[in-house]
Amino acid sequence: MRQIGRFYLIAILLFLYTPIAVMMAMGFNESPLYELPFTFSTRWYEALLSNQPLLRAGANSIIIALITAVIATTLGTMASVALSRRTFRGKSLLQVLLLPPIAIPWLITGTAMLIFFYWSGIGRGMHALLIGHVALAIPYVVLVVGTGFKTVRADLEEAAMSLGSTPVHAFFSVTLPLLYPSILGAALFAFAVSLDQFVISYFLATPGYTTLPVQIYSAIRKGFTPEINAISTLLLLGSMAAILIFARFAKPGDTRDKR
Repeated sequence: MRQIGRFYLIAILLFLYTPIAVMMAMGFNESPLYELPFTFSTRWYEALLSNQPLLRAGANSIIIALITAVIATTLGTMASVALSRRTFRGKSLLQVLLLPPIAIPWLITGTAMLIFFYWSGIGRGMHALLIGHVALAIPYVVLVVGTGFKTVRADLEEAAMSLGSTPVHAFFSVTLPLLYPSILGAALFAFAVSLDQFVISYFLATPGYTTLPVQIYSAIRKGFTPEINAISTLLLLGSMAAILIFARFAKPGDTRDKR
């Protein structure tokens, strides 16, 4: 049974990562039609440097994802504090309402946002993209930070206050440092959700301002080129670097007593 389980795990990993490995390799292939034998070349990375629509869309995606991560992490952490440390009427209902935005298909969410933004006068553009991305990312942040709150003992704040600390000072000096791994993980999650978002961006972006997923979709409809492999590889390496940095400094899952 152990051998079967190991074989099954290896098969799943190969199924997940083989397409990514092929995509990265084809970004270094000389042929624009993915012809074999493989001939190493950096021509598609050189071509990417002159592909202004892709570069501009990539920069837009990174900027929106960074702003989304900051806003969603701030608002989501504040919401997690209220849901984890306070008792008020309707708390259970609010916790339940966090799940539908994650479970509802993004096509429905995007359509609803588009209709609401036109009805309310918000319209389309970068501001609409930010609102939509933040709205989608906040539930993830609340869930991740809320899970982190369950590992933090509430009596530590009480002990700090018994020694003369104010509630605000006790939170920032005791609880917040313990929540740092969860908050950092939630920020990375919000960044990834925004960077990967296609449906909301497709509905809310204007023709003069688009994100990378939408630009890649438009480029594929006109004719796929390995330049898309190149920029996808760069984003993938950047995401992997962020995950490694998080694992190195946050050390998630490390619950040892560090006194």
